[in-house]
Amino acid sequence: MEQPTSTVAVTVPRPALQDRFPSAYTILFALTILMAILTWMLPAGQYQRVANEALGKNAPVPGSYQLVAASPQGVLDVLTAPVAGFYDQATGMANAIDVSLFVLFIGGFLGVVNATGAINTGIERVMLRLKGREKWMIPALMLLFAAGGTTYGMAEETLAFYVLLIPLMIAVGYDALTAVAVIMVGAGIGVIGSTINPFSTAIASNAAGIHFTQGMALRLTILGLGWLICVAYVMRYAERVRKDPSASLVADLKASNEAHFLRNRADHRNALLSRRQQLILVMFGATFVAMVWGVATQGWWMAEMSALFLTAAIAVGLVAWMGEKPFTNAFVDGARDLLGVALVIGVARGIVVIMDQGKITDTILHAFEGWITGMSDVAFVNALFATEGLLSLLVPSTSGLAVLSMPILAPLSDFAGVSRDLAVTAFQTAIGITNLVTPTYAVVVGALAIGKVPYQRWVRFIWPLMLMLALLSMASLSVAVML
Repeated sequence: MEQPTSTVAVTVPRPALQDRFPSAYTILFALTILMAILTWMLPAGQYQRVANEALGKNAPVPGSYQLVAASPQGVLDVLTAPVAGFYDQATGMANAIDVSLFVLFIGGFLGVVNATGAINTGIERVMLRLKGREKWMIPALMLLFAAGGTTYGMAEETLAFYVLLIPLMIAVGYDALTAVAVIMVGAGIGVIGSTINPFSTAIASNAAGIHFTQGMALRLTILGLGWLICVAYVMRYAERVRKDPSASLVADLKASNEAHFLRNRADHRNALLSRRQQLILVMFGATFVAMVWGVATQGWWMAEMSALFLTAAIAVGLVAWMGEKPFTNAFVDGARDLLGVALVIGVARGIVVIMDQGKITDTILHAFEGWITGMSDVAFVNALFATEGLLSLLVPSTSGLAVLSMPILAPLSDFAGVSRDLAVTAFQTAIGITNLVTPTYAVVVGALAIGKVPYQRWVRFIWPLMLMLALLSMASLSVAVML
């Protein structure tokens, strides 16, 4: 007798809520499409521009905005925008290709160092030394990154530190988000309270027609108070995670993050650092010191920093006596680990390409110019803060937005009875706060990609801190304008 055929129902599990949230690539491409749609809806316009020798760029002329022929962006423009985000073929200018290549060279360098086992063994030694004192790493590191942010605008170069700090933070009981926050918020508060930052304060002050030392006392106040707020906020979250790992905003990714960032850790738990590994760690640290020195004093940028990491990788390979094939394999594997980071940076830059090609960047600036004209002094300085914050969502570059907006908005402060140094402070605090979260900023999307922290989790973590920093900045600006 034939037995009845049994059927087994196959249930396909629904993806978890966090897995249904779009990836960074989808979010950025959606923003690119949105900007392309706006080029069909908003009038095209441009300011006249004149060469500014001090800035080394063309700066817009106040009151010169005029409508121009529309240049709506179509499907082909949207599809080629990410490519143009890397390299503008029309002008021959690099957009994000230098940053992306820098990321790949960092990955290659780290791949070679990791292959020696020096980092994993070193982490185990540090953990033993820090036993019970792990939390004090946070203020110390945030102080160092804040110093870099306030003095030379430390931003893209922080991408080199994530792969160094994340494994250490995870190993001592924190999570990847804590490491990202220590670096991004640390450098970010330095930019918010910029003092001599040439890419923010100096360029904005020059564009506003004042010396960059004007308003220094207020910026130092914002820097000091803001740093205390940021340290307290990050330490509170980190300690909560250490005591209760389920409180982590990336708790569901704990196993995969540990597997990725602490690869082969078990092989090094009881190992001692060999003389050769000790030398490699010294070379490892010296490479980062050399990078900071070169950027701060020698005018280095992406090409020089990339060459530094390539040279350091070769030097480590020679000291470790790896052999040619193991070295090249380790370098390529390390670069492959950060390939997604390099790609997302170019996609983010493609949004700005669409706005510029569609000639709506100046149109948006002109709309804000009309909005803040004629306000009282307190209302004006706070509206200027809000304006710069919104504009930085579209133009995340501090130097780029300074050149674009300051020649237009700084003269308006004269009519409102607001000193121009307050206009510069409003600019740098606003863009510094916004650049902690803006998805068009290479530093944000790159850092989150390296740390494997989903964008929506980062927003959930950072928005209360951004609100506190915004209130601090607006209160400081309001008090200053009334004195």
